[in-house]
Amino acid sequence: MLRKKGQKGFTLIELLIVIAIIGILAAIAIPMYKAQTIKAKLTEVTNSMSNVASSVGSYYQENNAFPSAAGLQLIKDSLGVAIPSGGRVGDMDVTGGTTCTISSTVAGIDTSVNNRTIVMTGRTDLNGAVTWSWDGVASTIPPAYLPKR
Repeated sequence: MLRKKGQKGFTLIELLIVIAIIGILAAIAIPMYKAQTIKAKLTEVTNSMSNVASSVGSYYQENNAFPSAAGLQLIKDSLGVAIPSGGRVGDMDVTGGTTCTISSTVAGIDTSVNNRTIVMTGRTDLNGAVTWSWDGVASTIPPAYLPKR
């Protein structure tokens, strides 16, 4: 198509190509943004669990046994760890035995993770040190949202 000397602007095809490219980028970026937002909000839950795990490790070193505490108030009373109430941690339990599990119920983040649990399992090695790992089998949260360590 020939243009006259005074005509300027974009053709319809050029505009449609730009709109298609923007649509494709939006289709990829929006779900990724949502997933990263959920992961960022879950850090409040995982950080609270890590604080409880540190306190459980100290308890184990002093008593040579894992504690049990059901509920946020009992965790605060027995382990001395205050977890923000009304935040993203709905509830938390510590279950002792030969191993220790810390399970937390997620609240107020997104429908894909709310009312699901994240589980952290602690084991002792031969020297009595407690090592923690995220339990992908016992956790009901989608694996994509579990922490990597």
